[in-house]
Amino acid sequence: MKKNILFPTSDTLAFLPLRLGVGIVMVAHGGQKLFGWFGGYGLQGTGQFFAENLGLHPGVLMAALAGSTEFFGGLLLLAGFLTRGAALAIAGTMAVAIVTAKWGSFFASNGGMEYPLTLLLASLALVIGGAGKFSLDQKFSQPS
Repeated sequence: MKKNILFPTSDTLAFLPLRLGVGIVMVAHGGQKLFGWFGGYGLQGTGQFFAENLGLHPGVLMAALAGSTEFFGGLLLLAGFLTRGAALAIAGTMAVAIVTAKWGSFFASNGGMEYPLTLLLASLALVIGGAGKFSLDQKFSQPS
């Protein structure tokens, strides 16, 4: 019997609120970067900020990578599809955010790492635990 390593997950409901919460937040943040939704600056504005303020060059490419990871990774989390990979990519993006933009202060009220660190840790919990119940990963991991 071939072991399914792409979609394995448990039958627990414990990861559902975490997956949906992080997914919604990431779709919104990615939408700000890519499309200017929710008061964001869109790809050009975010790219300019990344280049001029964070030293991430080329700024538009870096903004597109971060925004795409957040937006599409968030959609994958909402669906519970390829959850571990999406969550790992989001955790990596949050690690870059912490190192480039938030280092030196902890609390979000001071522009610190508190919020992206929370998202990073929540994403790591999904990497470890998978999508759980009510996910496409669960559906595809069941024997046919």
